[in-house]
Amino acid sequence: MEINDNNKELPKDSGHVRELETLFRISQILMSGTGQEQILSEVLDTLDIDFGMKRGTVSLLSPASDEITIEVAHNIPEENKRQVRYRMGEGITGKVMQTGKAMVIPKVSEEPLFLNRMERTSSADNDISFICVPILIDNKTIGTISIDKALDDSISLDRDMRVLSIVASMIANDVRTRREIALQNKTLEDENIRLRSELEDKFRPENIIGNSNAMRDIYQQIHQVASSDTTVLIRGESGTGKELVAHALHYSSPRADGPFIKVNCAALNENLLESELFGHEKGAFTGAIQSRIGRLEEANGGTLFLDEIGEFSSVTQVKLLRVLQERQFERVGSNKTIKTNARLLVATNRDLEKSVEQESFRQDLYYRINVFPIFLPPLRDRKDDILLLADFFVEEYSKKMGKDVRRISTPAINMMVAYHWPGNVRELENCIERAVLLSTDGVIHGHHLPPTLQTSDASDTIGTGSLKERLDLYERDIIVDALKRCNGNLAGTARDLKTTPRIIRYKVKDLGIDHTRYRRKK
Repeated sequence: MEINDNNKELPKDSGHVRELETLFRISQILMSGTGQEQILSEVLDTLDIDFGMKRGTVSLLSPASDEITIEVAHNIPEENKRQVRYRMGEGITGKVMQTGKAMVIPKVSEEPLFLNRMERTSSADNDISFICVPILIDNKTIGTISIDKALDDSISLDRDMRVLSIVASMIANDVRTRREIALQNKTLEDENIRLRSELEDKFRPENIIGNSNAMRDIYQQIHQVASSDTTVLIRGESGTGKELVAHALHYSSPRADGPFIKVNCAALNENLLESELFGHEKGAFTGAIQSRIGRLEEANGGTLFLDEIGEFSSVTQVKLLRVLQERQFERVGSNKTIKTNARLLVATNRDLEKSVEQESFRQDLYYRINVFPIFLPPLRDRKDDILLLADFFVEEYSKKMGKDVRRISTPAINMMVAYHWPGNVRELENCIERAVLLSTDGVIHGHHLPPTLQTSDASDTIGTGSLKERLDLYERDIIVDALKRCNGNLAGTARDLKTTPRIIRYKVKDLGIDHTRYRRKK
């Protein structure tokens, strides 16, 4: 005899005890927190051991269709599991899914609805009983659990169905919990992405245009270092916007209310540069008719931006190194030491590492300025930003020139994207200024751009030259723009340009335009 929790004796062979033990083991499995497929497999294994089950399956409804697929199977070949599919109302499984009601088949050979897609019966099997119960969440059937049992008239199939229904309910609770957790995780992920995007927009300085991944990294770097007094080395090719980054660093820092002083080191010779940086006393050299404070003094409490620092002479490098190390200097022609609280930002388009190897740039100064480097990628490596920058410059120069330029044509965009931009953003700005000046119809066309862009292999234009070539260029530009709007459809293009399809077909052939390339893929 066995004793239950109420101290009542139960017969050792009691079916209720076996059922309770089975349900307890299944509840422990469901509480284990492992993967769903593994848990369902262990549930079927337990039913096999404790319940006399020959085979079993757990089927789930596909979220994207009405197709019912087998999630896990017990004592069924893997290839059968993968191949078997049911539709709503099809077979016993489909019927249970459709009605949400359990079905008990005492003898499957006498049930016409039983499809036997698993090829369960063989010559070794006399016959089987089949039980299938729904898995319900909020009265909505999301799957089924079914078992095969050897035909035995002494066993109550209704009792087995009741136990299986309890197991299905336990599985439903587990599935519901997993879905709620997945939904919460998805909500948290979406919120994380939204907040990250907001932070990136917040960190993006107002004076810099660009949404490419490379520029987002730069915005993050600006945010990280702006609040400190750390020396920043801004690197990049000429025209990439190094001065804009220096402005962003200053105006995002606690020194924003202080002065921002810029010195172009490449524009001054050694003597003038030294006087410009440190100042000089009256009579320090020929022409020094009065004392003058240097840029370091002017920038006190603010930021000093030294552009093209790679042009420094060796003597000036030594003096700048002292400023970085000790925060003090002397004016030219004076022995009085002056302290400075200016933050230094430096920029260069040179390969400083190579200059250090060639001993034209001091190694100790290199290490002093290379505390927090920010590398600005060339425009050819951030093509996602080209159209954004172009639109910004179009709006800016349209206002300056008092013109109503509304958009950039598709061929012009193709040319800009295909071009390698050796002058980077500065060159793009100059191109747009020229194009806005030349535009007469509120649109920037390909022929408004400089010849260096018009000869691009990826553009939809031909080179300029004779009158006929220029007219063909203009005609081609208009037709390609219309083809893009009309999805490559010649009849639609003819209507758009208020002409006949015959003329459009002739022009397309004459100008060598492949209209099929403008058909958008569905």
